[in-house]
Amino acid sequence: MSDVFHLGLTKADLQGATLAIVPGDPERVKKIAGLMSDAQSLASHREFTSWLAKLDGKPVVVCSTGIGGPSTSIAVEELAQLGVRTFLRVGTTGAIQPYINVGDVLVTTGAVRLDGASLHFAPMEFPAVADFACTTALVAAAEACGATTHIGVTASSDTFYPGQERYDTFSGRVVSRFQGAIKEWQQMGVLNYEMESATLLTMCASQGLRAGMVASVIVNRTQKEIPDAATMKQTESDAVKIVVEAAQRLL
Repeated sequence: MSDVFHLGLTKADLQGATLAIVPGDPERVKKIAGLMSDAQSLASHREFTSWLAKLDGKPVVVCSTGIGGPSTSIAVEELAQLGVRTFLRVGTTGAIQPYINVGDVLVTTGAVRLDGASLHFAPMEFPAVADFACTTALVAAAEACGATTHIGVTASSDTFYPGQERYDTFSGRVVSRFQGAIKEWQQMGVLNYEMESATLLTMCASQGLRAGMVASVIVNRTQKEIPDAATMKQTESDAVKIVVEAAQRLL
């Protein structure tokens, strides 16, 4: 019998784990857990796939969140109910600064709140900021892995297409709010777009939880929109290694 509504997990399943690695893609969960010891499958319900593994003998839960803020908020809430206090998100991203290359790693210090879910946890005036210890661990892990690392602000959108100013869509239409947005974010130094950090960081910062975010760059949108499949696979692998190294530093 599950202790929570969606994840299909009990507190006993987590064996006292207080740190979770939270990718979006369920297929990444087993890969991440496999970089640690004693990896075991826990549950799989809808977009939420979870495994438990150990780092230096300490339990770490790996749980997918699906795409976007609403499902991320469910995973984080229910893991927190089960005892998790630190969340490290790992994902892929499209860079919007021309100097960022495919294969580089981005560590998010804060997010532009272009989502709706974060408003359910704190008013818009509350900043979506990453935990300092998590950020420091992710940067150190990325540098130790030899990755070219950029540290800064992410634009976090509820939608993949109009909210990230993509015009290659069925309608080709972007509402006025988002027209010219990429240029404005570039001018402000924003590094990239993704879809979860605003919710994750606001939710955790406003509730006394720790959260950090690392993403591998699979495409630079100043050059093209569609990533190369082979390159994407390698960059995902690099980010996974970094997040596991960071988790070890935080335990």
